[in-house]
Amino acid sequence: MGKLPNLEITKKSQGYIMKKKMYIFIISILTSLIVGCGGGNLSEGKGGGTEGDSKGTIGVSVLTLGNPFFSVIAEGVREEAAKHGYDVVVVDGDRDVQKQANQIDDFLTKGVDAIILNPCDRQSIGPAIEKANNAGVPVFTCDLKCVAEDADVVSHVGSDNLQGGKLAGEAMIEALGVHGGEVLIVHFPQANSCQLRVQGFEEVIGKYNQGLTENRIEVVAQLDGGGVRDEGYKVTEDTLQAHPNLRGVFAINDPSGLGARAALEKADKQDQVVIVAFDGQPEGKQAIKDGKIFADPIQFPDLIGKKTVELMMEYFAGKEVEKEVLIPTKLYRQADGENDPSLK
Repeated sequence: MGKLPNLEITKKSQGYIMKKKMYIFIISILTSLIVGCGGGNLSEGKGGGTEGDSKGTIGVSVLTLGNPFFSVIAEGVREEAAKHGYDVVVVDGDRDVQKQANQIDDFLTKGVDAIILNPCDRQSIGPAIEKANNAGVPVFTCDLKCVAEDADVVSHVGSDNLQGGKLAGEAMIEALGVHGGEVLIVHFPQANSCQLRVQGFEEVIGKYNQGLTENRIEVVAQLDGGGVRDEGYKVTEDTLQAHPNLRGVFAINDPSGLGARAALEKADKQDQVVIVAFDGQPEGKQAIKDGKIFADPIQFPDLIGKKTVELMMEYFAGKEVEKEVLIPTKLYRQADGENDPSLK
């Protein structure tokens, strides 16, 4: 995938750099006056370095630590930040945009040097990001994007979700063959990444259906599964009652897909309905190996966390940074699972 063109540093970026230099100058003077007085450490879960030599702190609010995918992103942030001497505070947004907005307020009160978010809502998180903008604290997003018009995000790093959604559509066509059938989409519409996954999926299915009068693949329902197993189970169970001839499920992540699988097994329809999910978490990959999920476009959350911090360090150094970096997904089938040394 080609590299996106660099953008000029905004005036806010330049202002932040000048402000940070001023803070460092003031702190160096104050330090001589308060040596020996002690002080609390902002970080919970340090990024590295010996106590007292941290260059600063990065605040991270993830969508939910209940999903291992976001834990891997957070760990990638910690590891890369440690290399540059920064501490990291990770908090759980718990899929609650108000809770996440409060966490941003807390980061600002504590004086973090930068904030990384997986927005709990692509629109509603905008005012909280604007607060950080006004405080001169740079905000980066990863995996999940903010699309609020007035919110200034320095850079976004994520999977190429549109490309991944297209791979999911191709996998569904492969799984259903020439017979077609009814398909449920287990969605999480609050996330921009999931909107793109569904868009890519529907584009491929739409092209496949062109000119077909029978054996089409028909999306009969798009339901919000919350990106979690329990809700994925519930919406699949409900859809099976309304559409007993269901043939396929496209789930926007592995937890949703595993919830759908549980509902199919309860209804004894696991052989009738195929599942295409998304992510490539260890549990999802194991399910693909075991034949419970047909395929996943897999993401690379460790690279997402690492790249986000790399861009942040470039920004701190006054360099131009890319506004968006997209990491391509790769389709993972049963044969890949059988040859995957990380699986049991």
